[in-house]
Amino acid sequence: MSELEPSWDHYRTFLAVMREGSLSAAARALGLAQPTVGRHIDALETAIGIQLFLRTPQGLLPTEAAIDLWPQAEQLALQATALLRSVSTHRSSTKGAVAGTVRISASDTIAVEVLPEILAALTNHYPELIIELSVSDTIEDLLRQEADIAIRMAEPTQEALVVRRIGNIDVGLYAHRRYLEQHGVPTSLDDLGRHRVIGYHAESAFVRSMRKRYPGLEHAQPALKVDSNIAQMALIRAGCGIGFFQLGLARRDPDLVRILQSELALTLTTFVAMHENLKTTPRCRVTFDAIAEGMAAYIKSADR
Repeated sequence: MSELEPSWDHYRTFLAVMREGSLSAAARALGLAQPTVGRHIDALETAIGIQLFLRTPQGLLPTEAAIDLWPQAEQLALQATALLRSVSTHRSSTKGAVAGTVRISASDTIAVEVLPEILAALTNHYPELIIELSVSDTIEDLLRQEADIAIRMAEPTQEALVVRRIGNIDVGLYAHRRYLEQHGVPTSLDDLGRHRVIGYHAESAFVRSMRKRYPGLEHAQPALKVDSNIAQMALIRAGCGIGFFQLGLARRDPDLVRILQSELALTLTTFVAMHENLKTTPRCRVTFDAIAEGMAAYIKSADR
């Protein structure tokens, strides 16, 4: 490597400093000594000929060049992670065996409430399989290998993907029995205006589409706002108010009561997807099939 070609380690250190905000925090995240982190930053600045940070009494301040370089360093990290996942299969087992790392992207609700049993059975059967679970509602790009397999509530439109439609997950409004005993049962969407509604903080496309589809929800001003679906479900279970719940999950708790069933019902069509180049990779193939079968079983159980 020439002096003009920075080491990947230096980019990795730069990325840690940008993410963590200081040399000391980056050192802790990387498991390195703080002077080593400082040397990496100095070496990177020397190699590329650009100052990345201003040294001030308050600490490091990123320059405009550092801010411009940040997303490119993030892409390098994603590519390096994807490479390591691919290499792990060949390093850890013989050809054709189910081994190595598979990264799965799923929403917090699916990751916490549905996937654990599926993944427990899968990893018990394939002990050399390593699962990385990315818990996020954002749509990770399978084409750039930010994830190997994704569970999505909207049909992927990207080309070069293997996509399996699993079925429909029904969602309704629920409240804990204790809340309804204290505050009464709403008889219409307009009636939600006098109740404590658990809603979203962010004005997302989902929230806007819901208001357009059900104008009566305009009267329902959330008394509690949180963008985590898992946190919303915890608030509903605690009797804090009325909110959205997947029917299959709500039926696990006899104290949750569905309300306004005839006025509001949602359906989330569910898909499992992966890049077509991975369909012949044993670890990805068996994981894809296990998730698809497990999700289908979950949806079927919710219909009973």
